[in-house]
Order: sequence, then structure tokens, then C-alpha cells
Amino acid sequence: MTGPSETTENEAFLSRATEATIRIGVIALLVVWCFQITRPFVVPIVWGTIIATAIYPAYDRLQATLGGRRRLAAVLITLFALVLLFVPAALFTGSLAASAQWLVTGLNSGTIEVPPPPDSVNTWPFIGSSLYGIWQLASVNLEGALREIGPHLTGFIRGALSTAAGAGLGVLQFLISILISGVLLANAKAGDQMARAIAVKLAGERGLEFATLAGATVRSVSQGIIGVAFIQSALIAIGLFVFGVPHAALWSVLCLLLAIVQLSPFLVLLPIVIYAFTAYSMTLAILFTIWMSVAGAIDNVLKPLLLARGLGLPMIVIFMGAIGGFITSGFIGLFVGAVVLALGYELFMAWIHEDAAAESAANTA
Repeated sequence: MTGPSETTENEAFLSRATEATIRIGVIALLVVWCFQITRPFVVPIVWGTIIATAIYPAYDRLQATLGGRRRLAAVLITLFALVLLFVPAALFTGSLAASAQWLVTGLNSGTIEVPPPPDSVNTWPFIGSSLYGIWQLASVNLEGALREIGPHLTGFIRGALSTAAGAGLGVLQFLISILISGVLLANAKAGDQMARAIAVKLAGERGLEFATLAGATVRSVSQGIIGVAFIQSALIAIGLFVFGVPHAALWSVLCLLLAIVQLSPFLVLLPIVIYAFTAYSMTLAILFTIWMSVAGAIDNVLKPLLLARGLGLPMIVIFMGAIGGFITSGFIGLFVGAVVLALGYELFMAWIHEDAAAESAANTA
């Protein structure tokens, strides 16, 4: 038989349980509501944080040079980042418009002439005979060649238009992200304290170590992927402009985009090299090919030097995290994937060393 005291305890327990359930439900509802409101800004905020983390060393040096005026340094860094964003975008847009106008005008007036292909093209493996036939037809009857390859170009054109629309949205997101990164840099001290406090709450004693590792990983990926992409595309642009390749700005920006998304610039350079052997003398064509071969493959030398530099991690861990993150989450996954895999690797190694240390202490005892 249940006594009065036990009944009172049950009622108190039910009351506390009900109250706790209501509180948890309200908190969960508030969290979901906040997420729904801020969801359109999640990607720009993440990008702003990544950009601010990547350029913080440069911002810190600039701030010291300006006598500690952090807001002025943040404004200058933000303006410089906007220039880096809009100059390639403007070059790409202007060159694409000029190329389209030239193509339409040439097709309407019939002034576009395609030189006949060299006989050596017919001997190329796999694609030689097909390419030679289409090239030969284009040199004689360009309209007929366009009609022949038109069905194959439909899907490509649709994909290009979709990619162009996505690129426009991406530029807008980057604009917002750069502005957010400027705000974060101007309040870097408070942001650093908040990040460290959150890291300690989540990971305890090793939270500060993991927060430092995350920042260093973002900077390493920025140098090893974005930095290498800019160096590589700059070398390619120099070769294209020096040798007078038509629409060099367009090809340079396309090579930059391919390098950033970890695709080979040779996808763009190979047709240009073929064009060089038909438009230039043999000596110039060979020199152009050598320059483009070096510029197109230089990332294989620079990435091992810059990726994972300054980190106590194997380079393969950062590289796998960046590439795997890109495959699963897109461009932003380059950074998020590298950070997550680096933190996972550190936790795994800490677990292994902890067990080894415990076993060694037990053997000693």
C-alpha cells in the first residue's frame, strides 16, 4: 500500500519531469526557430569566418603597421579582398561578352575562317580521326560543322548557362562573406575569446589546442589550395598574354576556377596548345607548350610545400580532408573537410597515445 510520503514524492517527480520537458521543448523550438531565421546567412557567415581566419596574420601585421588602428586595418583588408574578387569577375564577364560578340558578328558576316588541320592530327589516338574530320569540315564549311556538332553542344550549353547562374550567386555570396569577414576582423579580439570559450566548453582541457589547430588548418588550406591556384593562374595568364593568345583574360579566369575546384587547367590549355601549333611558328609553339606545361603542373610542386605547413599533421590528412570535403560539400568543403578530418585525426591520435601511456604506466607499476 502506497503511503502519503511516497505519493508526494511521485507527484513532485512528475512535476519536475513535466517542467523539464516543457523547458527542453521551448529551448528546442527556440533553437529551430533561430536556425530557420538565420539559415540564409549560414553559408556567408561560414565563409566570412573562413576568410577572416585565413587573412588574420596579414590583418595583424597591417594593424601593427598602422599603430594599432584595427578598424582602419579591417577596412583596408576588406577593400583589398573586394578588389581581388571583382577584378577576375570583371575580366571574365568582359572577355566573355567580347568573345560572344565576336563569334556572333563573325558567323553573321561569314568572316570566321578555320585553318585546315595538320595531317598529324589524324594519327592521334582515340580522338584523332574524329577531330580531324570535324576540323576539316569546319575549315571548308563552318556552318555544316556547327550543324553536325550542334546536338552534342546542347547539353554543354545548358550546363554552361546553369554554371554561369550559379557563379553569379556565388559572387554575391562572396561579396557578403567578405563584408562579414571585415566585421569579424574589426572585432577579432572578442571573437577569439568567444571561440576559445566555446572550444573549452566543447572539448575541455584540449579545447584551446583544437581551436588553434582549426585556425591553422584553414590558413594552411588557403595557402595550399587558393594560394597555389592564384600563382598557377598568374603564370598561365603571363604566357597567354605574352604569346598573344586571343581572349587571354577569359582563359586565365577559367584556369583559375579549375585550379580552385581542384581540376586540371590542362582542360583549357590543351585546345590552346593545339591552336598554337596551327597559328604560330614551330619554335614559338614549342616555347608556348613548354611554358604552359610548367605552369599547368606547378601545383604538384607547390601543394606539398604549402599544404600542412606549420602543422603537426601529415600532409595527406589535410589533402584528403580538402578533396573529400569538396566532393561531398562543394567548394566550402575544401576548408570544412580539412578542419574536420584534422580534428578527427588529432582525437584519434590522442586516444591511441592515452591508451599507450596507460599501458606503459601499468607495466612500470
